[in-house]
Amino acid sequence: MIPQVFREVIDLGDGRTISLETGKLAKQAHGSVVVQMGNAMLLCTVVSSYKESTMDFFPLTVDYREKFASAGRFPGGFFKREARPSDGEVLTMRIVDRVLRPLFPSDYKTETQVMIQLMSHDENVMPDALAGLAASAAIQLSDIPFECPISEVRVGRIDGQLIINPNQAQLDISDLDMIIGASEDSVMMVEGEMKEISEEEMVEVIRFAHEAIKIQCRAQVKLAEAFGKKEIRTYEPAKKDEAIAEKVKELAYDKIYLIAKEAHSKRERGEAFSAVKDEVLAAFTEEELAENAGLIKTYFYKVEKEAVRELTLAEGLRLDGRKTTDIRPIWCEIDYLPSVHGSSIFTRGETQALATVTLGTSREANQIDMPSFQGEEKFYLHYNFPPFSTGEAHPLRGTSRREIGHGNLAQRALKNMIPADCPYTVRIVSEVLESNGSSSMATVCAGTMALMDAGIQMVKPVSGIAMGLISDGTRFAVLSDILGDEDHLGDMDFKVTGTKDGITACQMDMKIKGMPYDVIIKALKQARDGRLHILSKLTDTIAQPNSDVKAHAPKIITRNIPNSMIGAFIGPGGKHIQELQKETGTTIVINEDPTSGEGVIEILGTRPEGIEAVLARLESMLFKPQVGNVYEVKVIKMLDFGAVVEYIEAPGNEVLLHVSELAWERTENVSDVVNMGDVFEVKYFGLDPKTRKEKVSRKAILPKPEGYVARPPRENNDRPRDNNRDNRGRDNRGRDDRRPREPRKE
Repeated sequence: MIPQVFREVIDLGDGRTISLETGKLAKQAHGSVVVQMGNAMLLCTVVSSYKESTMDFFPLTVDYREKFASAGRFPGGFFKREARPSDGEVLTMRIVDRVLRPLFPSDYKTETQVMIQLMSHDENVMPDALAGLAASAAIQLSDIPFECPISEVRVGRIDGQLIINPNQAQLDISDLDMIIGASEDSVMMVEGEMKEISEEEMVEVIRFAHEAIKIQCRAQVKLAEAFGKKEIRTYEPAKKDEAIAEKVKELAYDKIYLIAKEAHSKRERGEAFSAVKDEVLAAFTEEELAENAGLIKTYFYKVEKEAVRELTLAEGLRLDGRKTTDIRPIWCEIDYLPSVHGSSIFTRGETQALATVTLGTSREANQIDMPSFQGEEKFYLHYNFPPFSTGEAHPLRGTSRREIGHGNLAQRALKNMIPADCPYTVRIVSEVLESNGSSSMATVCAGTMALMDAGIQMVKPVSGIAMGLISDGTRFAVLSDILGDEDHLGDMDFKVTGTKDGITACQMDMKIKGMPYDVIIKALKQARDGRLHILSKLTDTIAQPNSDVKAHAPKIITRNIPNSMIGAFIGPGGKHIQELQKETGTTIVINEDPTSGEGVIEILGTRPEGIEAVLARLESMLFKPQVGNVYEVKVIKMLDFGAVVEYIEAPGNEVLLHVSELAWERTENVSDVVNMGDVFEVKYFGLDPKTRKEKVSRKAILPKPEGYVARPPRENNDRPRDNNRDNRGRDNRGRDDRRPREPRKE
C-alpha cells in the first residue's frame, strides 16, 4: 500500500527551505513528522498513554538522539552501538523540554514521550535548531492536549547581519549564538552566548527570531489541517472543590502573608509554612483527610503562591525582606585551597559555590564526538549540585540533565573572556555547597575569580545574576537576584551574565504568555545594574588576574619547529621524547598547526629548570651556524684525525674539527693541541666543497706565526695519466687455463 504523504514547506527567505512531512513513517505513534532542511532529516514521534499516571506531576520525557549512521560514521569506542546521550544531546533535550512543558494542561498527568532522532545529517545544517519545530509539529498531528504550536530558531550575526539557523561555519565567525523558542504570540525561551552585546541588541535579536517563528507556527497549523486535525482526547481533569478551596484560603492566607513579610531564612520560612499547613490539615476531619488530603495540600500550595506574590506586587517586599532591586549580601574569597591551581568561594545570601581551576596541555582537552559535530574544547566547566546543598539526602545517580545545563550556561558565559592565545587547557569545577537560587550565576562569579587566581589573563571579569518576574496581568514586578522560592512561585527565570561592557550569555524561561517587550527590556536593564554591583564585589576581592600561575601549578611554554624536524625530536618509537620527559620531569605534547603545517611543541612542568632543559634541546635542534661567524665549542671526542666538538650555545650539535685546522703548525697528534673538555673558539666556513661536510677551523682565528710558509700544492696534478695501465700489474687477458663452460641443460 502506498501511503498518503502530506507536506508543508517553510521558506526562510534566502533560498533555503524547511519541509514538514507526515504520513509515511512511524504511523503507530500518536503523532509523527519528518523535518528536513537540506540533507538533514529529523524524525520526531510523540506518544502519550491513555492511562493516567499515579504521579503528582506531569511525566514528560523529551529525548533527542543523533544516529552515527546519519553522518556515515561508526560510533567510537569498543561497543559499536549508540549508548547514553552526549552532553550536546542532553542540552538539546533541555531546550525543547523548557518550551513544551508549560503548554500542556496543568492537570494533565499522563505519561508522555517525545522522541527526536537525527536520521540524516548535513554538514551545512545544525540539527538542534530544528528539534523544537519537529516536536511541536508532531504534537499538532496528535490528539494530545496542547495549548498552541511553538517553534525554535537559532540566530547568528555576521557583520551586523542577523541570520536564521546559520551553519557551523557561519556560527564560527558570528558574534552571537542564540536559540529562541516562542509561540505565535509569546516568547517563551531564550538561551545563548554573545560577545558583549547590549541589552537593546539582545531584544532586537529576540524580535527578529520571533518573526521567523510565527511563520513556522502557521506552517504546522496548515499541515495539521491538511492531514486532518484529530479531536483532542478527553482526560480526567483535576478534582475541584470550591468549598475546600475557600476554607484553606480562609485558614492560611493571612498567616502565610505575615510569615512571608517577616523576612525569615529559607529554613525558618519553610518550617513556619509547614506549621501553617499542619494547622490547616488539623482543621479537617479524618474522613475529609482520607478523601481529600491531596486536594487540601494542592489548595494550600496555591494559597501560599498567591500570598507571596501579592506581598511583592502590593508592597514591593520579598520573602527575605528585600525590595525588588536589592541584591543579597555577598562575600568572596580566593586561594582557599592550597594545592589546586586556582580556587575561589562566592557566597551570595544562602547560595554558595566553590570553584577550582586545573591547568593542562592540549592532551587534556575535552573531546566532542557527535554525528553533527566533532572537535575539542580547551576550556570547559563542570557543575556539581550535591543533595546536601539543599539540606537533602538522596543517592547520587550520575550527572543530571540540570547539572549539564547549568554547567554549560556558566561555560558559555566565561569562554569568550579566555584569551585566544591562552596556551593551557583550562577545566573549572564548581561545587555548589549551598543553594537558595541562582547557583549557576554563583558558579559564573566563582569561576571568574578562580580563573584570575590561577593566573589566567582574562580579557574582562564576568558576573551573573538571575532575574525573576511576578505578574497578575496588569501589575508587573521584576525581581533582582531571585531566591529559589521566587523562582518556583514566579513567572520568569531570566539569567544574565556579562562584563562591564556587555552581555556574554543568557537563559530565560517564561511561565506566562504574552510578556511585553518593554518588560523584557526593563528586566535586562535592571539585570545590568545588579550585574555591575556583583562585579564590583568580585573586583574588590581580586582586581586583576595574578601575573603568573602559582608556584605548584604547571607552567606551559609553546614553541614552533619545522615539520621536518618533528620526527627527529620524537625519535624512533618515541625514544628521544620519552627520555627527555623523564630527564626533565616535564610533559611534552606535539601537535601540527593546521594552517602553517609547523610542529607546535607544548612543554608543561612545575620545575623551571626542566622546562629550560627542553627549550635548550629545541634551540640546539634549531641552531644553524652562519658562515664567517665565530662560535665557542667544547671538545667531546678525540680522534686520530681531529676532534669532535659541540657548540656551547647548542649542546648536541656536533661538528668535526680536522687535525689540519687545529693550528698553523703541523700537528702530528691531536692531543698536542687540545684535550677532552677544552673550550675554545672556531670559525664556521659552511660546507666544504670537497668533503660536502661542515667545516670549522681553530687556526683561522689564530695569528699566523712569523715566517710561516704554506705548504706548496702537490705537483702530480699535471702528470699525464696512463689510461692503458693494467689492474695493479696483473694481466688477466689471454688466459688459456680456464675450463670450458658446460653446455646448458634443456
